[in-house]
Amino acid sequence: MYTKSMIAVVHYKLEQGAVELREVPYPSALEGDEVLLQTQGVGVCGSDVHQYHNTQSWRVNVPVILGHEFGGIVARIPKGLSGFKEGDRVVCETAARICGHCIYCRSGAYNLCPERLGFGYGVDGAMAEFVKVPGRCLHHLPASVAFEKAALTEPCCVAYNATCVQTRIRPGDAVVIIGPGPIGLLCLALAKLAGAGWIAVVGLKKDRDRLALAMSLGAHLTLDGSQEENMEIVRSIGDGIGVDAVIDAAGHSSTLQFALAAVRPAGQVTKVGWGPQPLNFSIDPLVQKAVRLQGSFSHNFPIWEKVISLLASGKLDPSTLIGSTRPLSQWRACFDEMASGQAVKNVLMPAQA
Repeated sequence: MYTKSMIAVVHYKLEQGAVELREVPYPSALEGDEVLLQTQGVGVCGSDVHQYHNTQSWRVNVPVILGHEFGGIVARIPKGLSGFKEGDRVVCETAARICGHCIYCRSGAYNLCPERLGFGYGVDGAMAEFVKVPGRCLHHLPASVAFEKAALTEPCCVAYNATCVQTRIRPGDAVVIIGPGPIGLLCLALAKLAGAGWIAVVGLKKDRDRLALAMSLGAHLTLDGSQEENMEIVRSIGDGIGVDAVIDAAGHSSTLQFALAAVRPAGQVTKVGWGPQPLNFSIDPLVQKAVRLQGSFSHNFPIWEKVISLLASGKLDPSTLIGSTRPLSQWRACFDEMASGQAVKNVLMPAQA
Protein backbone atom coordinates (compact mmCIF):
# COMPACT_ATOMS: atom_id res chain seq x y z
CA MET A 1 0.00 0.00 0.00
CA TYR A 2 1.52 3.32 -1.09
CA THR A 3 0.53 6.57 0.60
CA LYS A 4 -0.13 9.88 -1.17
CA SER A 5 2.72 11.57 0.70
CA MET A 6 6.12 10.65 2.11
CA ILE A 7 8.95 12.21 4.08
CA ALA A 8 12.08 13.45 2.33
CA VAL A 9 15.21 15.54 2.94
CA VAL A 10 14.66 18.63 0.80
CA HIS A 11 17.09 21.36 -0.28
CA TYR A 12 14.53 24.17 -0.65
CA LYS A 13 16.50 27.39 -1.12
CA LEU A 14 20.01 28.50 -2.14
CA GLU A 15 20.90 29.69 1.35
CA GLN A 16 23.03 28.41 4.23
CA GLY A 17 21.17 25.68 6.10
CA ALA A 18 18.18 25.60 3.73
CA VAL A 19 17.63 21.85 4.04
CA GLU A 20 14.88 20.24 6.08
CA LEU A 21 12.78 17.11 6.50
CA ARG A 22 9.49 17.65 4.70
CA GLU A 23 6.33 15.78 3.84
CA VAL A 24 6.22 15.73 0.05
CA PRO A 25 3.87 14.20 -2.52
CA TYR A 26 4.36 10.58 -3.42
CA PRO A 27 6.10 10.31 -6.83
CA SER A 28 3.76 10.92 -9.77
CA ALA A 29 2.75 8.33 -12.34
CA LEU A 30 5.55 6.54 -14.16
CA GLU A 31 6.46 7.72 -17.65
CA GLY A 32 8.47 5.97 -20.36
CA ASP A 33 10.94 3.54 -18.81
CA GLU A 34 10.67 5.02 -15.30
CA VAL A 35 10.80 2.61 -12.38
CA LEU A 36 9.63 3.29 -8.83
CA LEU A 37 12.07 2.26 -6.13
CA GLN A 38 11.48 1.91 -2.43
CA THR A 39 14.73 3.37 -1.11
CA GLN A 40 16.58 1.09 1.30
CA GLY A 41 19.91 2.86 1.74
CA VAL A 42 21.28 6.22 0.62
CA GLY A 43 24.79 7.47 1.27
CA VAL A 44 25.42 11.00 2.46
CA CYS A 45 27.87 12.54 0.01
CA GLY A 46 30.12 15.52 0.59
CA SER A 47 28.13 17.26 -2.13
CA ASP A 48 24.96 16.88 -0.02
CA VAL A 49 26.79 18.53 2.87
CA HIS A 50 28.01 21.31 0.57
CA GLN A 51 24.45 21.96 -0.58
CA TYR A 52 23.31 22.07 3.06
CA HIS A 53 25.88 24.80 3.69
CA ASN A 54 25.31 26.45 0.28
CA THR A 55 29.00 26.07 -0.63
CA GLN A 56 28.46 24.00 -3.80
CA SER A 57 30.11 24.98 -7.08
CA TRP A 58 27.38 23.50 -9.31
CA ARG A 59 23.88 24.62 -10.27
CA VAL A 60 21.10 23.28 -8.06
CA ASN A 61 17.45 23.21 -9.13
CA VAL A 62 15.73 24.00 -5.84
CA PRO A 63 13.55 22.73 -4.36
CA VAL A 64 15.02 19.27 -4.78
CA ILE A 65 15.18 16.07 -2.73
CA LEU A 66 18.80 15.25 -1.90
CA GLY A 67 20.55 11.92 -2.36
CA HIS A 68 22.33 10.32 -5.32
CA GLU A 69 24.08 7.29 -3.77
CA PHE A 70 21.38 4.70 -3.28
CA GLY A 71 19.94 1.26 -3.62
CA GLY A 72 16.46 -0.06 -3.16
CA ILE A 73 13.73 -2.52 -4.05
CA VAL A 74 11.74 -2.27 -7.27
CA ALA A 75 8.23 -1.27 -6.20
CA ARG A 76 6.65 -0.69 -9.60
CA ILE A 77 7.78 -1.11 -13.20
CA PRO A 78 6.30 0.04 -16.50
CA LYS A 79 4.87 -2.41 -18.98
CA GLY A 80 7.42 -3.57 -21.49
CA LEU A 81 10.52 -3.04 -19.34
CA SER A 82 12.56 -6.22 -19.51
CA GLY A 83 15.26 -7.42 -17.16
CA PHE A 84 13.65 -6.30 -13.90
CA LYS A 85 10.60 -7.21 -11.87
CA GLU A 86 8.90 -5.97 -8.72
CA GLY A 87 10.83 -7.04 -5.63
CA ASP A 88 14.26 -6.98 -7.29
CA ARG A 89 17.15 -5.58 -5.27
CA VAL A 90 18.93 -2.89 -7.30
CA VAL A 91 21.37 0.01 -7.22
CA CYS A 92 21.00 3.05 -9.40
CA GLU A 93 23.37 5.22 -11.42
CA THR A 94 23.29 9.01 -11.05
CA ALA A 95 22.72 10.22 -14.65
CA ALA A 96 19.01 10.82 -14.13
CA ARG A 97 18.60 12.74 -17.38
CA ILE A 98 20.68 12.61 -20.55
CA CYS A 99 19.87 13.67 -24.09
CA GLY A 100 20.41 10.17 -25.52
CA HIS A 101 21.56 11.35 -28.94
CA CYS A 102 24.84 13.29 -28.54
CA ILE A 103 28.17 11.66 -29.36
CA TYR A 104 28.83 10.95 -25.67
CA CYS A 105 25.48 9.27 -25.07
CA ARG A 106 25.78 7.21 -28.24
CA SER A 107 29.32 6.08 -27.41
CA GLY A 108 28.57 5.05 -23.82
CA ALA A 109 30.18 8.09 -22.19
CA TYR A 110 26.81 9.53 -21.19
CA ASN A 111 28.32 10.77 -17.94
CA LEU A 112 29.77 13.56 -20.12
CA CYS A 113 26.49 14.44 -21.86
CA PRO A 114 26.16 18.26 -21.96
CA GLU A 115 22.51 17.94 -20.92
CA ARG A 116 23.16 15.52 -18.05
CA LEU A 117 21.27 16.14 -14.83
CA GLY A 118 21.92 14.11 -11.71
CA PHE A 119 19.80 13.05 -8.77
CA GLY A 120 19.89 15.34 -5.75
CA TYR A 121 20.68 18.59 -7.55
CA GLY A 122 19.10 18.44 -11.01
CA VAL A 123 16.13 16.17 -10.26
CA ASP A 124 14.69 14.70 -7.07
CA GLY A 125 16.99 12.21 -5.38
CA ALA A 126 16.64 9.30 -2.99
CA MET A 127 16.62 10.76 0.52
CA ALA A 128 12.97 9.77 0.58
CA GLU A 129 10.85 6.67 1.00
CA PHE A 130 10.40 6.31 -2.77
CA VAL A 131 12.19 7.64 -5.85
CA LYS A 132 11.50 7.46 -9.60
CA VAL A 133 14.47 6.45 -11.74
CA PRO A 134 15.05 5.59 -15.43
CA GLY A 135 15.22 1.86 -16.02
CA ARG A 136 18.50 2.33 -17.93
CA CYS A 137 20.15 3.41 -14.64
CA LEU A 138 19.46 0.18 -12.77
CA HIS A 139 21.80 -2.68 -11.93
CA HIS A 140 20.91 -5.89 -10.14
CA LEU A 141 22.31 -6.10 -6.62
CA PRO A 142 23.46 -9.55 -5.41
CA ALA A 143 21.83 -10.76 -2.21
CA SER A 144 25.27 -10.94 -0.59
CA VAL A 145 25.63 -7.14 -0.63
CA ALA A 146 23.71 -5.44 2.20
CA PHE A 147 21.93 -2.21 1.37
CA GLU A 148 24.08 -0.10 3.69
CA LYS A 149 27.14 -1.26 1.75
CA ALA A 150 25.29 -0.95 -1.57
CA ALA A 151 24.69 2.73 -0.77
CA LEU A 152 28.42 3.23 -1.36
CA THR A 153 28.39 1.71 -4.84
CA GLU A 154 28.28 5.14 -6.47
CA PRO A 155 31.36 6.62 -4.72
CA CYS A 156 33.15 3.33 -5.41
CA CYS A 157 32.36 3.88 -9.10
CA VAL A 158 33.69 7.46 -8.94
CA ALA A 159 36.91 6.13 -7.43
CA TYR A 160 37.13 3.26 -9.92
CA ASN A 161 36.86 5.66 -12.86
CA ALA A 162 39.55 7.95 -11.43
CA THR A 163 41.93 5.17 -10.36
CA CYS A 164 41.43 2.31 -12.80
CA VAL A 165 40.15 3.97 -15.99
CA GLN A 166 41.51 7.52 -16.21
CA THR A 167 44.77 6.71 -14.40
CA ARG A 168 47.02 3.96 -15.73
CA ILE A 169 48.54 2.20 -12.74
CA ARG A 170 51.04 -0.57 -13.41
CA PRO A 171 52.11 -3.17 -10.84
CA GLY A 172 54.81 -1.65 -8.65
CA ASP A 173 53.92 2.00 -9.37
CA ALA A 174 54.27 4.63 -6.64
CA VAL A 175 51.03 6.53 -6.14
CA VAL A 176 50.08 9.55 -4.02
CA ILE A 177 46.45 10.17 -3.14
CA ILE A 178 45.57 13.66 -1.94
CA GLY A 179 42.55 13.90 0.34
CA PRO A 180 41.54 11.19 2.88
CA GLY A 181 37.81 11.66 2.34
CA PRO A 182 35.54 8.87 1.10
CA ILE A 183 36.67 9.14 -2.54
CA GLY A 184 40.36 9.35 -1.61
CA LEU A 185 40.14 6.32 0.68
CA LEU A 186 38.29 4.34 -1.99
CA CYS A 187 40.96 5.36 -4.51
CA LEU A 188 43.49 3.94 -2.06
CA ALA A 189 41.67 0.60 -1.97
CA LEU A 190 41.40 0.47 -5.75
CA ALA A 191 45.03 1.51 -6.32
CA LYS A 192 46.01 -1.50 -4.21
CA LEU A 193 43.80 -3.74 -6.32
CA ALA A 194 45.36 -2.25 -9.47
CA GLY A 195 48.81 -3.31 -8.28
CA ALA A 196 50.38 -0.12 -6.92
CA GLY A 197 53.58 -0.99 -5.09
CA TRP A 198 53.68 2.03 -2.80
CA ILE A 199 50.86 4.38 -1.79
CA ALA A 200 50.91 7.56 0.27
CA VAL A 201 47.81 9.46 1.39
CA VAL A 202 48.10 13.20 2.00
CA GLY A 203 45.80 15.17 4.28
CA LEU A 204 45.94 17.89 6.90
CA LYS A 205 46.42 17.90 10.66
CA LYS A 206 42.65 17.86 11.17
CA ASP A 207 42.49 14.62 9.14
CA ARG A 208 44.41 12.65 11.76
CA ASP A 209 41.69 10.01 12.24
CA ARG A 210 41.11 9.61 8.52
CA LEU A 211 44.82 9.26 7.88
CA ALA A 212 44.96 6.56 10.55
CA LEU A 213 42.15 4.79 8.71
CA ALA A 214 44.18 5.09 5.50
CA MET A 215 47.06 3.25 7.17
CA SER A 216 44.71 0.49 8.30
CA LEU A 217 43.48 0.19 4.70
CA GLY A 218 46.99 -0.40 3.39
CA ALA A 219 48.66 2.97 2.82
CA HIS A 220 52.44 2.79 3.24
CA LEU A 221 52.69 6.38 4.43
CA THR A 222 50.45 9.30 5.41
CA LEU A 223 51.55 12.91 5.32
CA ASP A 224 50.43 16.38 6.35
CA GLY A 225 50.39 18.21 3.04
CA SER A 226 50.78 21.60 4.70
CA GLN A 227 54.33 20.74 5.83
CA GLU A 228 56.82 21.55 3.06
CA GLU A 229 59.37 19.01 4.30
CA ASN A 230 56.91 16.23 3.50
CA MET A 231 57.33 16.91 -0.20
CA GLU A 232 60.95 15.76 0.12
CA ILE A 233 59.72 12.51 1.68
CA VAL A 234 57.48 11.90 -1.32
CA ARG A 235 60.22 12.75 -3.78
CA SER A 236 62.69 10.44 -2.03
CA ILE A 237 60.66 7.36 -2.92
CA GLY A 238 62.24 5.12 -5.52
CA ASP A 239 64.68 6.96 -7.77
CA GLY A 240 64.00 10.32 -6.16
CA ILE A 241 62.37 12.13 -9.08
CA GLY A 242 58.74 11.79 -8.10
CA VAL A 243 55.87 9.31 -8.06
CA ASP A 244 54.28 7.69 -11.07
CA ALA A 245 50.77 8.97 -10.44
CA VAL A 246 48.92 11.41 -8.22
CA ILE A 247 45.16 11.21 -7.68
CA ASP A 248 43.83 14.48 -6.29
CA ALA A 249 40.62 13.76 -4.39
CA ALA A 250 40.71 16.88 -2.22
CA GLY A 251 38.00 19.52 -2.33
CA HIS A 252 40.34 22.44 -2.90
CA SER A 253 42.07 23.75 -6.01
CA SER A 254 45.39 24.47 -4.27
CA THR A 255 46.22 20.78 -3.89
CA LEU A 256 47.04 20.67 -7.59
CA GLN A 257 50.27 22.51 -6.74
CA PHE A 258 51.31 19.66 -4.42
CA ALA A 259 50.37 17.14 -7.11
CA LEU A 260 52.51 18.83 -9.78
CA ALA A 261 55.46 18.96 -7.38
CA ALA A 262 55.12 15.30 -6.36
CA VAL A 263 54.68 13.70 -9.79
CA ARG A 264 57.66 12.56 -11.86
CA PRO A 265 58.38 13.76 -15.41
CA ALA A 266 55.95 12.13 -17.86
CA GLY A 267 53.82 11.05 -14.90
CA GLN A 268 50.08 11.36 -14.41
CA VAL A 269 47.89 13.65 -12.31
CA THR A 270 44.20 12.83 -12.12
CA LYS A 271 41.91 15.34 -10.43
CA VAL A 272 38.63 13.96 -9.14
CA GLY A 273 38.02 16.40 -6.24
CA TRP A 274 35.97 19.53 -6.88
CA GLY A 275 37.41 22.91 -5.87
CA PRO A 276 35.92 26.24 -6.97
CA GLN A 277 38.82 28.36 -5.71
CA PRO A 278 41.22 30.12 -8.12
CA LEU A 279 44.62 28.43 -8.50
CA ASN A 280 46.88 31.42 -7.64
CA PHE A 281 50.04 29.56 -8.67
CA SER A 282 51.94 28.74 -11.84
CA ILE A 283 51.24 25.47 -13.64
CA ASP A 284 54.56 25.65 -15.50
CA PRO A 285 55.68 22.34 -13.88
CA LEU A 286 52.93 20.70 -15.93
CA VAL A 287 54.73 21.81 -19.09
CA GLN A 288 58.28 21.36 -17.84
CA LYS A 289 57.65 17.78 -16.74
CA ALA A 290 55.39 16.92 -19.69
CA VAL A 291 52.85 15.66 -17.15
CA ARG A 292 49.49 14.29 -18.22
CA LEU A 293 46.83 16.20 -16.28
CA GLN A 294 43.27 14.94 -16.54
CA GLY A 295 39.93 15.22 -14.85
CA SER A 296 37.73 12.32 -13.88
CA PHE A 297 33.97 12.70 -13.59
CA SER A 298 31.26 10.26 -12.62
CA HIS A 299 31.06 6.80 -14.28
CA ASN A 300 29.18 4.66 -16.78
CA PHE A 301 27.52 1.25 -17.12
CA PRO A 302 30.64 -0.96 -17.44
CA ILE A 303 32.20 0.64 -14.37
CA TRP A 304 29.10 -0.11 -12.30
CA GLU A 305 29.11 -3.75 -13.36
CA LYS A 306 32.78 -4.14 -12.40
CA VAL A 307 32.31 -2.44 -9.02
CA ILE A 308 29.26 -4.54 -8.16
CA SER A 309 31.31 -7.64 -8.94
CA LEU A 310 34.09 -6.42 -6.63
CA LEU A 311 31.58 -5.70 -3.85
CA ALA A 312 29.96 -9.11 -4.21
CA SER A 313 33.32 -10.89 -4.10
CA GLY A 314 34.49 -8.94 -1.06
CA LYS A 315 37.61 -7.71 -2.86
CA LEU A 316 36.32 -4.16 -2.35
CA ASP A 317 34.70 -3.50 1.03
CA PRO A 318 33.64 0.12 1.62
CA SER A 319 31.81 -0.72 4.86
CA THR A 320 34.90 0.22 6.87
CA LEU A 321 34.19 3.86 5.93
CA ILE A 322 30.67 3.88 7.35
CA GLY A 323 30.36 5.75 10.62
CA SER A 324 26.67 5.12 11.23
CA THR A 325 23.38 4.17 9.61
CA ARG A 326 20.30 6.14 10.65
CA PRO A 327 16.68 6.73 9.63
CA LEU A 328 15.79 9.81 7.56
CA SER A 329 14.63 11.63 10.68
CA GLN A 330 18.26 11.80 11.84
CA TRP A 331 19.63 13.24 8.60
CA ARG A 332 21.01 16.36 10.30
CA ALA A 333 23.24 14.38 12.66
CA CYS A 334 24.62 12.43 9.67
CA PHE A 335 25.38 15.64 7.79
CA ASP A 336 26.96 17.36 10.80
CA GLU A 337 29.20 14.39 11.64
CA MET A 338 30.55 14.38 8.10
CA ALA A 339 31.01 18.16 8.01
CA SER A 340 33.00 18.06 11.27
CA GLY A 341 35.11 15.08 10.22
CA GLN A 342 33.68 12.81 12.93
CA ALA A 343 32.52 10.38 10.24
CA VAL A 344 34.00 9.54 6.85
CA LYS A 345 30.67 8.33 5.52
CA ASN A 346 27.16 7.99 6.90
CA VAL A 347 24.20 6.16 5.42
CA LEU A 348 20.50 6.98 5.75
CA MET A 349 18.02 4.08 5.75
CA PRO A 350 14.62 5.47 4.65
CA ALA A 351 12.85 2.16 5.29
CA GLN A 352 13.71 2.40 9.01
CA ALA A 353 11.26 4.02 11.39
